[in-house]
Formats: sequence, structure tokens, C-alpha cells
Amino acid sequence: MTANSLTSWVLEGIPLVRPGDDLATILLEAAGDDLRDGDVLVVAQKVFSKAQDRYAALNTVTPSPEAEALAVETEKDPRVVELILGESREVLRKRPGVIIVVHRLGMVMANAGIDASNVERADDDSEQVLLLPVDPDHDCAHLRGEIRARKGVDVAVIMNDSVGRAWRSGTVGIAIGASGVPSLRDLRGQDDMFGRPLQSSIVGVADELAAAASILQGQAAEAAPAVVIRGVDLSGREIPAKGLIRDVSEDLFR
Repeated sequence: MTANSLTSWVLEGIPLVRPGDDLATILLEAAGDDLRDGDVLVVAQKVFSKAQDRYAALNTVTPSPEAEALAVETEKDPRVVELILGESREVLRKRPGVIIVVHRLGMVMANAGIDASNVERADDDSEQVLLLPVDPDHDCAHLRGEIRARKGVDVAVIMNDSVGRAWRSGTVGIAIGASGVPSLRDLRGQDDMFGRPLQSSIVGVADELAAAASILQGQAAEAAPAVVIRGVDLSGREIPAKGLIRDVSEDLFR
């Protein structure tokens, strides 16, 4: 089944998140009594990373010879390159300005998801960047459990981030963590509108929701890290976001 209509809105009034902040408390205060069973709460990755203190101060990073060499090739800060290598399993592609890696979580992405945008400077005014959370699926499951325990509502939770794509220009929101969502919906074997069985249709439900929320969250100074989406068909087996990662044996780009 598919939804005939969806409603989505930004949770207003969320403050800048600091290390150690309780995300459940912050999000529930912003949501008030608006959350219902079956809603999907999409929260930006940076909010989780900041609460978990996934900052890396560049003045504490000593680049390895490998990072120094790769920094010259890519015209990047060698300290950032060292962090990229530390967060990655493998470097797939490189060119000035970007390093495409297999992140330790299995995702193929630019610069291991390490970012300085919308990241404040450290207390000593030194530059710092933000790393992805250690276990996004677990983080989503934990937040979902806290909301259920405190508010008595069962919402699905998605952690989204913006990435580029191999086939197209521009970034788009994807799910890097999920709980309570059939992240993939396999339609193979179902009939199309003319009675022909579908051969290869597998829908990335969590990514579609992550992208929908990203439109409202924005990419610059919007300060809108959390979006609620209502009316989603969440039927089907729950699959975490790691289920969206294509196996290397099926990856035509590797």
C-alpha cells in the first residue's frame, strides 16, 4: 500500500545542540503534544553528532605520511585527510577537493561525511570538524525508545544526511540511521498496472523520507534539524538503514 497524502512540518524552536544534551528531551519539548503513533521523526545527523561530542579539533590532529601525500593530490588540509582516512575502510576515488571513500559504516561517500559547515569553533576559537555518529541505527532505536517511554507514542526515527550521487549532480538527503521503518520495500513479483510482474523494483523507503525531510531542513542557516512526516505507510518488516547499503558484489562502481 502507498499513502495518498503526507503532511510534514519542522519542529520549531530547537536550540543549538551541545555535547551531552539529551536529544529526546529537546525534541519532545519542541514537538509538544503533536506526535502520534506512526509518525516519522527525521533528525539531521549533525544533531546526533553534536550531542555525542563527535567533534575533532584540527589542532590536535597529526597527519600521517599517507595523509600528507593524499592532501597534496586533493588540495585538502592534511589534518582533515587524516581524519577521513581514520573514518574509512578504503579510498575509492580522489580528485582536487574531494575524496570518495567507503566509510567504516559501509556507506560510499565524499570525505567520510566529515564536515565543517554549521559547526561552531571550539572554546579556544580553534577550528573543528564533525564526524558521523558511531552507530546511527542504534542511535535511532535509542531515541525512538526514549520517546515511547516518556510520551507513550511509537514514532519511527530516521537520521538523515546529505550526499552526492554517482549518476546525478546535486546532493540529496539519505537515511544513515533508521528505526521503525521498512527501509527497503521489495515489490518484485507484484503486478504493475497492466498485470506484468515487477522484476527489479525495490523501493528505498527510508531514503525517500530522508529526502522529503531534507527539503524542509535546508542546507545552510535554516536551523531546522528535525521534521515530522505523517501519513506514511510503515507496514512491512522493519529494516535498519544499514540494509540500504548495496553489497560490493552488486556495486557496478567498484
